[in-house]
Amino acid sequence: MELTKYMVIKGIILCETGLRIGGSKDDIEIGGNDNPIIRHPLTGLPYVPGSSLKGKMRALLELKYSLKTQRSGDPCTCGNCLVCKVFGTHKAAESRLGPTRIIVRDAFLSPKSVNEFKAANQDKGIFYSEVKYENMVDRNTGKAGHPRPNERVPAGTEFAFEIVLRIFKEDNEKDMLDFVKEGLQLVEKDYLGACGSRGYGKVRFINITLDNEPFDL
Repeated sequence: MELTKYMVIKGIILCETGLRIGGSKDDIEIGGNDNPIIRHPLTGLPYVPGSSLKGKMRALLELKYSLKTQRSGDPCTCGNCLVCKVFGTHKAAESRLGPTRIIVRDAFLSPKSVNEFKAANQDKGIFYSEVKYENMVDRNTGKAGHPRPNERVPAGTEFAFEIVLRIFKEDNEKDMLDFVKEGLQLVEKDYLGACGSRGYGKVRFINITLDNEPFDL
């Protein structure tokens, strides 16, 4: 297979509601939050793993096109569809589609958000996140109980994302680009991360470019 070009999509993930992507509990201190978000191990700053965005795009596209393996909860393994071609064949027994076409980088805080969080940390002691308490309501009495703290990135936070699309000689460039665009559109309509049915994870993709030229979803 002959690789002919790379197409690079860049932009900002704007969190319109709080975003929660769970992290490790290994380093929790006594009295600390047992539902932490994922953070960079060196800087401690929150980020969006490329796997989270890529996996959400793939899952929504598979749901939309009713691919047969969705009942098992696993990604499609047919090795023949456009999802398998763009996102990878995932354990397909046999496939001639070649390498995965899409590369989704980890998305780190934009400089604007870093500066805003630094100011909040100095003024309020907030370390790049918020804690949202949720209660379980007793269906019989209507009383709330068992408050559970969830750490999340607050609304208004921005992450800089990058998606690279590899185009091979036999590929239909427009079809694959439109498919990636559709995946991003579906994420905007759905949610990113956890707890989306409870209001978390509403995002919008803004300031998007394709090979450094303006690109509209």
